Amino acid sequence: MKSSRIIATVFCVMFIFLAGTLNGQDEISKKRSQLEKLRSDIAKVEDRIKEKEKTEHATLELLDAYDHQATLIRKLIKKLHDQEESLQQDIITTRKSIAELSDKMTFLKQHYAHYIRAAYINGRSNDVEILLSSASINQFLIRSEYLRRFSDQRKKDIDKIDTHRSDLQQQHIQLQDELSEQQQLIAEKTREENKLATQAKRRKAMLAEIRKDKKNFKREISRKLDAAKQLEQLISKLIEDERIRKEKESAGKPAPSPTTGGAFEVRRGRLRWPVTGGKIVSRFGAQENPALHTVTQNPGIDISVTTGSTVCTVADGEVSAIWWLPSFGNLVIINHRNGYRSVYAHLSDITVSEGEKVTEGEAIGKSGEALSGPMLHFEIWKDREKLDPEQWLGQRGLTER
Repeated sequence: MKSSRIIATVFCVMFIFLAGTLNGQDEISKKRSQLEKLRSDIAKVEDRIKEKEKTEHATLELLDAYDHQATLIRKLIKKLHDQEESLQQDIITTRKSIAELSDKMTFLKQHYAHYIRAAYINGRSNDVEILLSSASINQFLIRSEYLRRFSDQRKKDIDKIDTHRSDLQQQHIQLQDELSEQQQLIAEKTREENKLATQAKRRKAMLAEIRKDKKNFKREISRKLDAAKQLEQLISKLIEDERIRKEKESAGKPAPSPTTGGAFEVRRGRLRWPVTGGKIVSRFGAQENPALHTVTQNPGIDISVTTGSTVCTVADGEVSAIWWLPSFGNLVIINHRNGYRSVYAHLSDITVSEGEKVTEGEAIGKSGEALSGPMLHFEIWKDREKLDPEQWLGQRGLTER
């Protein structure tokens, strides 16, 4: 019975070890797959850009391709950075393991050397003398057992030294592999960062060309309408995904008590602004363009602000989506619970990840540039209803247009 329990325990430990190893391998495989997909997507967009550049000089569609590629490159750089940080921790752990093994080996070698020196000075006859000088048979047997165990311990020490030496060699090989991988990651990250910097210059020059033609501004109106519909579809999907997730989580559990409102709702009119300074150049709802003599519906507000300004979340929440849309560029959607969401568009850089918890005032990225100029587009939603952000934000932070 006892032996059965021991065998069961051994199998249990082996299963846990193997499961942990397989999970670790699955995670590594998943990360590599994500990186390969991003590299593949970047290559496809780059091919599309090359094809367009053969027939197009400076168009909104070509600008979209540039922006889309830049978004993918930023994602790749972010994943490379995260992988580099994770690898750096592995390197620290490996170096610590090497140091610990080296200390153990040093101690065992010193301990064993002391024994060898004593044996050399006294000779093996000293052990015999110890036994013969026993006062009784009982003492003789005790000393004999002690010497046997002492000799066995020395043998174990030698075995431990050999084992630690082998482990140490493996750790050194692992460290070299990790350092080599780290150098490759840094080199790739540097290449992608340089590519992004070069592309930013080309985008700026192309945008200047596009702005010279007023027809592009008229085309941008219809493009914005299409993008707004895509954003509605994206938010509807997020709502549906959240509903399904909640249903799965609550399956078999008692129904939660109804909520009367959350932290976001009670702060109506007192939310912080997503940027500091700047001015509102387009308000919520029907907006007339005096130059083009057109009236369009703005689902949020447009804030003119210097390119590269820090964009912060207006309240606590969770990043539910990082996306890219024509006319909106890079955008982040934050879920504030109870159906409330905020949208931040025209971002030149994004510093958060999907699923990440964020707190009020936390930086989520940098503002970028739309066709009409440097700005941040900001929206607030309650389920599928668009709300006027100015009714929710506090009375400070921006100047009037």
